[in-house]
Amino acid sequence: MESLKPSTETLILDAAQAVFLEKGLAGARMQEIADRAGINKALLHYYFRSKEKLSGIIISRAIGVIMPRMMGVLETDQDLFEKIRNVVNTFISFMSHNSYLPLFMVNEVNRNPQFFFTAAIQQEKPHLDKFCRQVDEAVAQGRIRPISSTQLLMNMMSMLVYPFLGKPIFRVALGLTEEAFQEEMERRRTDVADFIIKSIEA
Repeated sequence: MESLKPSTETLILDAAQAVFLEKGLAGARMQEIADRAGINKALLHYYFRSKEKLSGIIISRAIGVIMPRMMGVLETDQDLFEKIRNVVNTFISFMSHNSYLPLFMVNEVNRNPQFFFTAAIQQEKPHLDKFCRQVDEAVAQGRIRPISSTQLLMNMMSMLVYPFLGKPIFRVALGLTEEAFQEEMERRRTDVADFIIKSIEA
Protein backbone atom coordinates (compact mmCIF):
# COMPACT_ATOMS: atom_id res chain seq x y z
CA MET A 1 0.00 0.00 0.00
CA GLU A 2 1.32 3.44 -0.89
CA SER A 3 2.23 5.30 2.27
CA LEU A 4 0.22 8.34 3.24
CA LYS A 5 1.77 11.70 3.86
CA PRO A 6 1.96 12.18 7.65
CA SER A 7 -0.38 15.17 7.58
CA THR A 8 -3.02 13.26 5.64
CA GLU A 9 -2.71 10.18 7.83
CA THR A 10 -3.05 12.29 10.95
CA LEU A 11 -6.10 14.01 9.47
CA ILE A 12 -7.82 10.68 8.80
CA LEU A 13 -6.92 9.12 12.14
CA ASP A 14 -7.99 12.23 14.07
CA ALA A 15 -11.34 12.21 12.27
CA ALA A 16 -11.80 8.48 12.89
CA GLN A 17 -10.92 8.86 16.56
CA ALA A 18 -13.46 11.65 17.02
CA VAL A 19 -16.24 9.65 15.38
CA PHE A 20 -15.42 6.38 17.17
CA LEU A 21 -15.20 8.03 20.57
CA GLU A 22 -18.51 9.79 20.07
CA LYS A 23 -20.50 6.94 18.50
CA GLY A 24 -18.60 3.69 19.07
CA LEU A 25 -17.70 1.26 16.35
CA ALA A 26 -21.27 0.15 15.69
CA GLY A 27 -22.59 3.71 15.33
CA ALA A 28 -19.69 5.09 13.31
CA ARG A 29 -19.99 5.44 9.55
CA MET A 30 -17.11 5.60 7.11
CA GLN A 31 -18.85 8.44 5.27
CA GLU A 32 -18.87 10.56 8.42
CA ILE A 33 -15.18 9.84 9.00
CA ALA A 34 -14.42 10.84 5.42
CA ASP A 35 -16.47 14.02 5.77
CA ARG A 36 -14.65 15.02 8.96
CA ALA A 37 -11.29 14.30 7.35
CA GLY A 38 -12.26 16.39 4.32
CA ILE A 39 -11.71 13.56 1.85
CA ASN A 40 -14.00 11.40 -0.25
CA LYS A 41 -15.18 8.01 0.92
CA ALA A 42 -13.45 6.17 -1.91
CA LEU A 43 -10.07 7.51 -0.80
CA LEU A 44 -10.78 6.54 2.80
CA HIS A 45 -11.63 2.98 1.75
CA TYR A 46 -8.52 2.80 -0.39
CA TYR A 47 -6.24 3.39 2.57
CA PHE A 48 -8.38 1.97 5.39
CA ARG A 49 -10.69 -0.68 4.02
CA SER A 50 -12.88 -1.21 7.08
CA LYS A 51 -14.09 0.37 10.30
CA GLU A 52 -12.54 -2.53 12.19
CA LYS A 53 -9.08 -1.77 10.82
CA LEU A 54 -9.45 1.89 11.72
CA SER A 55 -10.80 1.07 15.16
CA GLY A 56 -7.82 -1.18 15.89
CA ILE A 57 -5.44 1.62 14.93
CA ILE A 58 -7.30 4.11 17.14
CA ILE A 59 -7.21 1.78 20.16
CA SER A 60 -3.53 1.05 19.67
CA ARG A 61 -2.82 4.72 19.06
CA ALA A 62 -4.55 5.87 22.26
CA ILE A 63 -2.94 3.21 24.43
CA GLY A 64 0.37 3.98 22.77
CA VAL A 65 0.12 7.57 24.03
CA ILE A 66 -1.24 7.20 27.56
CA MET A 67 0.62 4.04 28.63
CA PRO A 68 4.17 5.36 28.10
CA ARG A 69 3.22 8.60 29.84
CA MET A 70 1.82 6.78 32.87
CA MET A 71 4.65 4.26 33.03
CA GLY A 72 7.17 7.06 32.66
CA VAL A 73 5.80 8.71 35.80
CA LEU A 74 5.47 5.49 37.80
CA GLU A 75 9.04 4.47 37.10
CA THR A 76 10.72 7.75 38.04
CA ASP A 77 12.72 8.28 41.25
CA GLN A 78 10.20 10.79 42.57
CA ASP A 79 8.90 10.66 46.13
CA LEU A 80 5.87 8.33 46.32
CA PHE A 81 3.37 11.03 47.22
CA GLU A 82 4.68 13.36 44.52
CA LYS A 83 4.48 10.46 42.08
CA ILE A 84 0.81 9.89 42.96
CA ARG A 85 0.08 13.56 42.26
CA ASN A 86 1.86 13.37 38.90
CA VAL A 87 0.04 10.17 37.88
CA VAL A 88 -3.29 11.84 38.63
CA ASN A 89 -2.31 14.97 36.73
CA THR A 90 -0.99 13.02 33.72
CA PHE A 91 -4.09 10.86 33.42
CA ILE A 92 -6.58 13.72 33.78
CA SER A 93 -4.65 15.85 31.28
CA PHE A 94 -4.85 13.09 28.68
CA MET A 95 -8.46 12.10 29.33
CA SER A 96 -9.68 15.68 29.35
CA HIS A 97 -8.88 15.70 25.63
CA ASN A 98 -10.11 12.11 25.09
CA SER A 99 -12.96 11.91 27.60
CA TYR A 100 -15.05 9.42 25.62
CA LEU A 101 -12.15 6.96 25.37
CA PRO A 102 -12.88 4.88 28.53
CA LEU A 103 -16.52 4.33 27.52
CA PHE A 104 -15.50 3.50 23.97
CA MET A 105 -12.92 0.98 25.20
CA VAL A 106 -15.35 -0.72 27.60
CA ASN A 107 -17.99 -0.96 24.86
CA GLU A 108 -15.49 -2.47 22.43
CA VAL A 109 -14.18 -4.94 25.02
CA ASN A 110 -17.74 -6.16 25.62
CA ARG A 111 -18.55 -6.21 21.92
CA ASN A 112 -15.44 -7.99 20.73
CA PRO A 113 -12.85 -8.71 23.46
CA GLN A 114 -10.50 -10.64 21.18
CA PHE A 115 -10.32 -7.78 18.69
CA PHE A 116 -9.73 -5.21 21.42
CA PHE A 117 -6.94 -7.09 23.14
CA THR A 118 -5.28 -7.91 19.83
CA ALA A 119 -5.11 -4.17 19.18
CA ALA A 120 -4.07 -3.37 22.74
CA ILE A 121 -1.25 -5.92 23.11
CA GLN A 122 0.65 -4.37 20.23
CA GLN A 123 1.93 -1.97 22.86
CA GLU A 124 4.93 -2.77 25.01
CA LYS A 125 4.07 -4.51 28.27
CA PRO A 126 4.27 -2.02 31.16
CA HIS A 127 7.05 -2.36 33.72
CA LEU A 128 6.14 -1.41 37.28
CA ASP A 129 9.02 -2.92 39.26
CA LYS A 130 10.26 0.39 40.64
CA PHE A 131 6.80 1.51 41.72
CA CYS A 132 6.10 -1.83 43.41
CA ARG A 133 9.39 -1.72 45.31
CA GLN A 134 8.74 1.87 46.33
CA VAL A 135 5.35 1.01 47.81
CA ASP A 136 6.78 -2.03 49.64
CA GLU A 137 9.61 0.07 51.07
CA ALA A 138 7.22 2.79 52.24
CA VAL A 139 5.13 0.15 54.03
CA ALA A 140 8.25 -1.41 55.61
CA GLN A 141 9.43 2.01 56.80
CA GLY A 142 6.04 2.70 58.39
CA ARG A 143 5.51 5.72 56.17
CA ILE A 144 2.25 4.37 54.76
CA ARG A 145 -0.21 1.84 56.12
CA PRO A 146 0.06 -1.75 54.85
CA ILE A 147 -1.20 -1.88 51.28
CA SER A 148 -0.03 -3.71 48.19
CA SER A 149 1.13 -1.79 45.14
CA THR A 150 -1.61 -3.58 43.19
CA GLN A 151 -4.36 -2.32 45.49
CA LEU A 152 -2.91 1.18 45.55
CA LEU A 153 -2.79 1.36 41.76
CA MET A 154 -6.29 -0.12 41.43
CA ASN A 155 -7.69 2.40 43.91
CA MET A 156 -6.03 5.29 42.13
CA MET A 157 -7.07 4.22 38.63
CA SER A 158 -10.64 3.51 39.71
CA MET A 159 -11.02 7.05 40.98
CA LEU A 160 -9.50 8.43 37.79
CA VAL A 161 -11.26 6.30 35.19
CA TYR A 162 -14.81 6.12 36.54
CA PRO A 163 -15.78 9.81 36.19
CA PHE A 164 -14.88 9.66 32.49
CA LEU A 165 -16.56 6.27 32.12
CA GLY A 166 -19.73 7.60 33.73
CA LYS A 167 -19.55 10.98 32.05
CA PRO A 168 -22.90 10.66 30.16
CA ILE A 169 -24.67 9.69 33.39
CA PHE A 170 -23.07 12.44 35.46
CA ARG A 171 -23.84 15.08 32.86
CA VAL A 172 -27.54 14.15 32.74
CA ALA A 173 -28.02 13.41 36.45
CA LEU A 174 -26.16 16.50 37.65
CA GLY A 175 -27.13 18.78 34.80
CA LEU A 176 -23.51 19.45 33.87
CA THR A 177 -22.52 21.16 30.66
CA GLU A 178 -19.33 19.98 28.95
CA GLU A 179 -17.55 23.01 30.41
CA ALA A 180 -18.85 22.26 33.93
CA PHE A 181 -17.75 18.63 33.65
CA GLN A 182 -14.25 19.71 32.62
CA GLU A 183 -14.14 22.10 35.58
CA GLU A 184 -14.98 19.21 37.91
CA MET A 185 -12.19 17.14 36.35
CA GLU A 186 -9.78 20.00 36.98
CA ARG A 187 -10.74 19.93 40.66
CA ARG A 188 -10.04 16.21 40.74
CA ARG A 189 -6.38 16.83 39.92
CA THR A 190 -6.02 17.89 43.55
CA ASP A 191 -8.93 16.08 45.18
CA VAL A 192 -8.08 12.57 44.00
CA ALA A 193 -4.40 12.87 44.86
CA ASP A 194 -5.20 14.26 48.33
CA PHE A 195 -7.75 11.52 48.96
CA ILE A 196 -5.37 8.72 47.95
CA ILE A 197 -2.45 10.11 49.93
CA LYS A 198 -4.54 10.65 53.08
CA SER A 199 -5.94 7.13 52.78
CA ILE A 200 -2.48 5.52 52.92
CA GLU A 201 -0.58 7.87 55.22
CA ALA A 202 0.49 6.12 58.42
